[in-house]
Amino acid sequence: MPTPVIIVISVLVSLIVFGPIGFFLGFIQRKKIAEAKIGSAELEATRIVDEAVKEAERSKKTAVLEAKEQILKEKNETERELKEHRAEITRQEHRIVAKEEALDKKSENLDRKNEQLSQKLKEADALKEEIGAVLDKHMEELQRISGCTIDEAKAELLERIEADVQHDAALKIIEIESRLREDADKKAKEIISLAIQRCASDHVSETTVSTVALPNDDMKGRIIGREGRNIRAIEQLTGVDLIIDDTPEAITVSCFDPIRREIARLTLEKLISDGRIHPTRIEDTVEKSRKEVETEIKQAGERATFEIGIHNINPELVKLLGRLKYRTSYGQNVLTHSLEVAYISGIIADELGVDSVIAKRAGLLHDIGKALTAEVEGSHVQLGVDVAKKYKENAEVLHAIEAHHGDVEPQTIIAVIVQAADAISAARPGARRENLENYIKRLQKLEEIANEFGGVEKSYAVQAGREVRIMVKPEEVNDEQMVLVARDIVKKIEESLEYPGQIKINVIRESRAVDYAK
Repeated sequence: MPTPVIIVISVLVSLIVFGPIGFFLGFIQRKKIAEAKIGSAELEATRIVDEAVKEAERSKKTAVLEAKEQILKEKNETERELKEHRAEITRQEHRIVAKEEALDKKSENLDRKNEQLSQKLKEADALKEEIGAVLDKHMEELQRISGCTIDEAKAELLERIEADVQHDAALKIIEIESRLREDADKKAKEIISLAIQRCASDHVSETTVSTVALPNDDMKGRIIGREGRNIRAIEQLTGVDLIIDDTPEAITVSCFDPIRREIARLTLEKLISDGRIHPTRIEDTVEKSRKEVETEIKQAGERATFEIGIHNINPELVKLLGRLKYRTSYGQNVLTHSLEVAYISGIIADELGVDSVIAKRAGLLHDIGKALTAEVEGSHVQLGVDVAKKYKENAEVLHAIEAHHGDVEPQTIIAVIVQAADAISAARPGARRENLENYIKRLQKLEEIANEFGGVEKSYAVQAGREVRIMVKPEEVNDEQMVLVARDIVKKIEESLEYPGQIKINVIRESRAVDYAK
């Protein structure tokens, strides 16, 4: 029985002897299999290449055939289009030839007509010469019969035409004015009357003096003080004149500056109430009164803007508005007047469909420059424009301030409204006082202007200068010329006079027939 060692040795010997032989045989077998596969792959590749070449040949032939067909088709289409174009060109040539023949015929006809026209013009010139000779003879005969030359006849004719035109113009003016009055006057009167009815204001009451009541006449001596030191201190600190006369229990404060006069009045009232009157006390009281007046000025401006309903006004402009409470013009309080103009401007703007807020703002600020006229040189209009521009006011408001007295022509409806409202407020009864002498001079000037015109017999200024009644001579001024006379007088008054509101010119012509029974 073989041992395990012998078995192992036998196995090892078998591996050593037969291993390489098996490996070699396996390699040979795998090589033959690989060569067989390579050969079949080469045959398949050759077959695929051959088929691809054949397919390419077939595709090439197909493409060539399609290209030849497309070229033939396009060639046929091109030949067809060329035939159509040639036919169209032939038709156009025939049409042009026909038109040329027609134009030649027309040209021949025109030549014949020109010859005929030339002949007729020659005949017309000859006829014109004959007519001119006949007219000359007739004109000489007419001059001989009428006894006047051509120039004289022209002058007479022009005179008659001018008279007729003047007559027609006067009638046209009457017709236009009548038609406009039916609409414009009615509407304007409605708007203005509505504005006036809805705005009630006080009459003139301010003056240049204030009166301070005293508890007794002994207080006059205490106000004067030892050697007049108290009254001098008051006058120096306030800038007013104290008038102490025989008026019982009263002192008069006189000053053209209403603010200084108000400070002095308050100072006197406080001193009289306190009873301690000496220079030091006077100085303290004046300072307190000045602060009170400044506070009142600010509050007055704020009340004015609140009453009108205008906001976002610069605080400095509000203070200037408050100063107008102590400013008068022809006796009319300027702040009251500004409020009145603002109310009227707002009402008129509402009626006309315009922005009433801007109108009221412009009306309230239109006289703002009067708050500075005592301190700065210049007209209140220019001062108002400058200060409103300084505090960034609206451009329409600036223009309304600038135009409310006609310094510049109003360019906006707001400016016209403020101008009208200002005239209404200033011209209403009781609004202003006027110096009697100036009033009489204005009436006399109105009558003088009316009497300067030809045909005027008499003139009368009535209704406090609001109307001028003019009597014309009926033999010199007819009914149509009355309209022209009235318009000429209106223009002359507007150029020569300054006046509040408007003046009515009433021309009256009276014809009388007088006879006597005997």
